[in-house]
Amino acid sequence: MAEPSARPDGGRAEGQLAVVAGPDQHGLGEELAALGVEVRRIEGLVTASKLEDAGVADAAYFVLTDVEEATGIPVAKELNPEVRVVTYASRSLPEFVATVADLAVDPGLLDAATVAEELLSDDGEP
Repeated sequence: MAEPSARPDGGRAEGQLAVVAGPDQHGLGEELAALGVEVRRIEGLVTASKLEDAGVADAAYFVLTDVEEATGIPVAKELNPEVRVVTYASRSLPEFVATVADLAVDPGLLDAATVAEELLSDDGEP
């Protein structure tokens, strides 16, 4: 018998959901939340169980701010092939996942508010 979800929504987001993994020093998660996106965070290692617990299967976005945890990208895509993977970090992604991410943005080039607005304005675009 499965345990009931600890979240009041039963693990399902009402609107758009973003799973943010990493320290998020530049506040992309906060900017998404300010635009009405539900944000769930993963602290520490990005594992399949943490992604599942955060609800990545229902997420519109998986935001990674720590490229050291890039192995979480293909796992997120496996759990939700439609999730839009966004990296927001100054370091480049390792080659083995660079083609899996949908968007890679350097915080030195675009601020978090602009990235959040662009993500939502491009929603539904490939």
